[in-house]
Amino acid sequence: MTADGAARPRTRDPARKERILLAAADLIALKGYHTVSIMDLGAAAGITGSAIYRHFGSKSAVLVELFDRVIDALLRDAQETVLNQGDLQKALTHLIAGQVEFVVANRALAQVYHLEVNNLPHEDRRRLRRKQRLYVEEWVHLVAELRSNLTDAEARAVVHAAIAAIQSALFHSVGLTEDQLRQLLTESAAAVLGVD
Repeated sequence: MTADGAARPRTRDPARKERILLAAADLIALKGYHTVSIMDLGAAAGITGSAIYRHFGSKSAVLVELFDRVIDALLRDAQETVLNQGDLQKALTHLIAGQVEFVVANRALAQVYHLEVNNLPHEDRRRLRRKQRLYVEEWVHLVAELRSNLTDAEARAVVHAAIAAIQSALFHSVGLTEDQLRQLLTESAAAVLGVD
């Protein structure tokens, strides 16, 4: 209550929203989107299930926010790298490192992104796919510049293969440390792309 007796407007705690998103990534990676309820998300975030609705309109809205953040960060980093890095080889190395870091350091989130994107509402799915294509095109641009012998279609194919090679580590445990896995995935992607 304020001094004049009026109720104070409720404020949304940004830290709580972050806790919900982190909990959602871990829980959905572990159990799958369809088996996780709003109550489960709330419990994992340390709040009631109904409190989720103060930050998100639905369970799918949580997923949309997670995925928007992922692809927006990857796309922004790729665009800034291509724009600001004069050395094409270093720019491509940076893109590889960004994708590897996403897969290794944010494994649960990367798994959820890979497995659950088809559970989004149609328009959100289409919008995210457009962003994914823009992200891939940043890679294609660099590969086409570095390997002028490739056609556009071939450059696009090797980029998709390199990203798939990196993401292949999402669904099995090979017993490597994170640093060993980073190195192996980086080398594998560079080999697929045909660059040093």
